[in-house]
Amino acid sequence: MPNPTATFDTSLGTFKAEIYLEQMPITAKNFIDLAKDGFYNGLHFHRVIPKFMCQFGCPHSKDPNSPRCGTGGPPHGTIQDEHNPEFKVSNEPGTLSMANTGQPNSGGSQFFINTVHNDYLDWFTPGRSKHPVFGKITEGMDIVHNIENTPTADGNRPVTPVKMNSITIEGA
Repeated sequence: MPNPTATFDTSLGTFKAEIYLEQMPITAKNFIDLAKDGFYNGLHFHRVIPKFMCQFGCPHSKDPNSPRCGTGGPPHGTIQDEHNPEFKVSNEPGTLSMANTGQPNSGGSQFFINTVHNDYLDWFTPGRSKHPVFGKITEGMDIVHNIENTPTADGNRPVTPVKMNSITIEGA
């Protein structure tokens, strides 16, 4: 059975991603459940850095000017780190990767879209950063680049907020 598809409808356009449910069941199911519950609807990208990534999923970003943007997680708490030795996908351009606080098992609702190859963030390479990839953009990478290149202010926060109208899931 093919992996599910997520459709991201943002204020700058729509993009789609394959979600690696079969390969990354803990992380992918967490994302899918939050999307199906409407958790992400109305949130804003709270951190975008050109030639790096676009970060999203903090519940405090419903107000894009909240000083708490980037500090929140899902209502059910954090999830277990998922490091599947049979599925070593690097943080390549267009991949969706689970954000965390830098501590083990601290991922939850926040994730980022890599816009360049950030292999130093891979869970299977030496170093402190451990961010498992759980999906990849299949359509609309130009929209992701538009988000990435949005002018920012302090904290890499977009000056003009970029809103997630909705995320819908097909095939799960």
